[in-house]
Amino acid sequence: MSKKISELHAPVTLERTIELLAPALEVEGAVFVDGTLGLGGHSEAFLERFPKLILIGIDRDTNALELAGERLARFSDRIHLVHAVYEEIEDVLDELDIDEVQGILLDLGVSSMQLDEADRGFAYSYEAPLDMRMDATQGKTAADIVNSYSEQELARIFKEFGEERYAKGVAKAIVEARKTIQFSTSTQLAGLIAKVIPFIPGKSSGHPAKRVFQALRIEVNGELEVLERTMPASIRALAVGGRIVVLSYHSLEDRIVKQALVAAANSSAPLELPFELPEHAPVLRLLVKGAEAATAEEIATNPRAASVRLRAAEKIRRAA
Repeated sequence: MSKKISELHAPVTLERTIELLAPALEVEGAVFVDGTLGLGGHSEAFLERFPKLILIGIDRDTNALELAGERLARFSDRIHLVHAVYEEIEDVLDELDIDEVQGILLDLGVSSMQLDEADRGFAYSYEAPLDMRMDATQGKTAADIVNSYSEQELARIFKEFGEERYAKGVAKAIVEARKTIQFSTSTQLAGLIAKVIPFIPGKSSGHPAKRVFQALRIEVNGELEVLERTMPASIRALAVGGRIVVLSYHSLEDRIVKQALVAAANSSAPLELPFELPEHAPVLRLLVKGAEAATAEEIATNPRAASVRLRAAEKIRRAA
C-alpha cells in the first residue's frame, strides 16, 4: 500500500472526541477502549495526549489491525490489539483481566481505507469483487446475498437498511437478471441499479447505487444487530465516571445509539410508582444535547465528517 498509514483515514471529530473523553482518561491507571480501531488514528492521538493511558483496540478487520499495529508500535507496552467485534467488549476485557474501563470510543461505519481497497467491493465506482465483509475471514459476502435472497428479502433490506424508495424495483431487476448471470462484481451490480433508479440532475444526491450498497454492507456485517448488543455491553463495561463517545454516519445507527443512551440517562421506575427507588435512578448523564455535527471547518478538510453525528455520555452509577 503506497500511501502512508496516516493518510489512509483521517480521524473524524478528533479534537472534540478528546475533549469529551479527557476528564475520564486523566485518572491514574485509565483504560481506553477504541472499539473500532481501524487504522488507529484516534488511538494514536489519545496515546500521545495521555502518556500513561492503556489502550485496548478492537477491530474485526485483520488488515486494519495489522496496519494499526505498525502505526502504534512505539506504544507497544501500553496497547492490546484484539481481533473481535465490538459487541464482544466484555469478553475482551475478561480475557485481559480488566474489570472496567474509563473511556470507550465507537467510530461506526466503513473506513475510507476499506472503501479504497479494490478487493473489498464496498465502492460502486470501480470494478471489485462483490464482497463487503469487514472481516474477510468469515461470513457471507454481498454476492451471496444478491444471488440467493428472494425478491422480497432484497426489497426489505434495501428499504430498511438503505432507505431506498426504489427498493422493490431494484430487487425485481436483480432477481430477473440473475436468471441468466450471477452477480460477482461491484460495477456489475451498480450498473444494473443505475438503470432502475433515475438520476435527476440537480435533485439526485450521489450515485444511484449509494443506498443499495449501504444496505448490502449493513446486511453482510450485521451492523445494526451488532450495535444493538454493543451499546448495553459498553455501558456495563464503563467505570463510574467513565465516558463513552459514539460517532454515527446514518440515521439507522444514530437511532440505536440515541435510544440506548437516552434510556440509560432516564429513570427506569414504572410510572405508577409514587417515588423512585435507588435501583431505578439514571445510570448515565448525557454530555451533549442531541447529536452533534462536525464543524464547517472540519468538513472542509475532511469530507467524511459531513454525515457524522456525535453522542456522548458519562456513567454516574453502577446498574443494580
